[in-house]
Amino acid sequence: MRVNRILLSTALVVVALVVQVSVLARLHLPGAVPDLLLLTVLALAMVYGHVGGALVGFGAGLLADLAPPADHAAGRYALVLCVIGYAAGLVKPENGRLKSATGPMLVVVGAAVGSTLLYAGVGALVGDTAARHVGLPGLLFSAALYDLLLAPFVVPAVMALARRAENDPLAETTSAAKATDISSGWLASGTGLRIGGQRGGLRTKAARSRTARAGRIKGVKRL
Repeated sequence: MRVNRILLSTALVVVALVVQVSVLARLHLPGAVPDLLLLTVLALAMVYGHVGGALVGFGAGLLADLAPPADHAAGRYALVLCVIGYAAGLVKPENGRLKSATGPMLVVVGAAVGSTLLYAGVGALVGDTAARHVGLPGLLFSAALYDLLLAPFVVPAVMALARRAENDPLAETTSAAKATDISSGWLASGTGLRIGGQRGGLRTKAARSRTARAGRIKGVKRL
């Protein structure tokens, strides 16, 4: 990952984790806790892609595993967010911009349900049956509801910051040059002619016309 991506992702993940632990976890809402860290990973993954999303998710999850008051095995939430970040990065828009809010909302609901199921599944493998005692259906519903209500205030802002950090004048110039080359290629493929060949042919014809005119003028002068 680029340096600006690492710095921005680290800052956003740390802020999200602090707010989640110090504020959201103390609200004592019924069911699950609003997962601000998950929403931050989703937003970054939809800008950076599946590889960046997996890396950000793993780092964010590992930080949550080690930060107090974590009461589960280290690496458990890192695995969950790594998988979720990778999956969310697969739906990244081609130009990095979203046309509507429907897609991100569906991603948020799917990530909330998927992360809860994956976390409970990994817990069952290591002998943690807390999800069974709390009630898995209630956790799924509350997690999807809380994250869906919080997403409009988090996901667009994080994606905007990530896109702004990605802006590079040199990269934009290169992209514009590539776009010009692509346009020329499309025009050439559509007409079956080469633009460079046409220009060279026109220049050759112009040079021949000038030579012929000069020869005619000389012939007239000699007469």
